Amino acid sequence: MEFTEVVRRRRMVRSFLTDPVDPAVVERALANATRAPSAGFSQGWAFVVLDTPDAVRGFWEAQSDSVEQPDRWLAGMMAAPVVVVPCSIKAAYLDRYSEPDKARAGLGGAANEQRWPMPYWHLDTAMASLLILQTVTEAGLGACFFGLVPDRVDRVRHVLGLPDGPDGPEPIGAITIGHPAAPGTGARGSAGRRRRTPWTEVAHRGRWGAGWARQDGRDEG
Repeated sequence: MEFTEVVRRRRMVRSFLTDPVDPAVVERALANATRAPSAGFSQGWAFVVLDTPDAVRGFWEAQSDSVEQPDRWLAGMMAAPVVVVPCSIKAAYLDRYSEPDKARAGLGGAANEQRWPMPYWHLDTAMASLLILQTVTEAGLGACFFGLVPDRVDRVRHVLGLPDGPDGPEPIGAITIGHPAAPGTGARGSAGRRRRTPWTEVAHRGRWGAGWARQDGRDEG
């Protein structure tokens, strides 16, 4: 599949079949995830893969009290046989920028954490997550990245066995992976109700507000 086609076909799948996923697809997705860029090549990411019925159910029980009587969204998502939880590791960045070739940036160590203009440990792990979504799409399967319920993150951390403390891995969300169910069987996503903004409406050439005039003269991206 051409890369542009992968990008166009990728969408958040919210309803899955219970059919098993080829482990080779999961491993290829993880391998591709580690090709994501990272500040200073810090590679501050980790991935907890849940691929057994008990492990997957344990995750959902930590996320919700409604697993016995799930709504349409939860029922569709719980059917996915694989859940991947991407985790960012801030300490990898603070340590990396304490090394001689990066120390001049003044970003190394816990004392300088607030000097980082952005939490690149989260951003880079998110880029790695997108590569997982694209790999799954290329394989003809479906996936959905979603955020963890805010007041249940500690429960998820416990179920996953993540160590506590400021230097421990921080889950940034979760990714369900599986064979998509028939269209219309799961909860409808926002993309089905909202217009996709053409790139020509969000690109600015030279400076903010300049807009973009397409070179081919077309009106839409």
